[in-house]
Amino acid sequence: MNNVRLIARLDIKGPNLIKGVHLEGLRVIGDPQEYARRYYEQGADELIYIDIVASLYGRSKLTDIVRRTAHDVFVPMTVGGGIRNVDDVSDLLRAGADKVAINTAGVRRPELITEVSRRFGSQAMVLSIEAKQRAPGKWEVYTDCGRERSGLDAVHWARRGVELGAGEILVTSIDREGTRKGFDIELVRAVSNAVKVPVIASGGYGEPAHLFQVVAAGADAAAFADALHYQRTTMPELRQMAQTAGIPVREL
Repeated sequence: MNNVRLIARLDIKGPNLIKGVHLEGLRVIGDPQEYARRYYEQGADELIYIDIVASLYGRSKLTDIVRRTAHDVFVPMTVGGGIRNVDDVSDLLRAGADKVAINTAGVRRPELITEVSRRFGSQAMVLSIEAKQRAPGKWEVYTDCGRERSGLDAVHWARRGVELGAGEILVTSIDREGTRKGFDIELVRAVSNAVKVPVIASGGYGEPAHLFQVVAAGADAAAFADALHYQRTTMPELRQMAQTAGIPVREL
């Protein structure tokens, strides 16, 4: 088994790091660069930057924030929000991003996934799926910061996204996001079983058992936001918990 990656997720609105529940009720946390630097220094394996309202308001991407962060942070950065074409991707990669996460634009025009993968490599193309449960064992893909229904089945879309060229899946449970009730284990298991690329689980971490459960469900990485931002845990504590439980993680 490969090392499980412990990832810090930073949701952005304008110049601010924010956090909500179910992707709503957004609360300003602080300066995203300051938090990104803190998590890097604590030993995060990667960072994920998502402008969660960029598609909703038609705003531009996170190029300036990424460029500034890249001066201080030397772990892989995945960046998403407001990406509409390969030129946007090129700008973000030149600014210091290693990967891009695409949700809304990929749902609206699936060919974009293939275009990004062919031009920059599948390793740079992360399919971001925001999913909400509609029935037992069924989840629907939502776009525009969890506001718009797509009609797409999340598991089928994950499989299709990989066929189109996605090299990784970021799956965020809208139902669990910000609740501290644990990852949506069944969703993560279903997506992990459907694809042969790495799956990052996001949304719901609240206690150590939640990390153990989601790894057992097939997640290759787990993203943490609320628990880190509110200092309910730290990256070193998460790494130590994983090691104690026998989960393979990167040695610092």
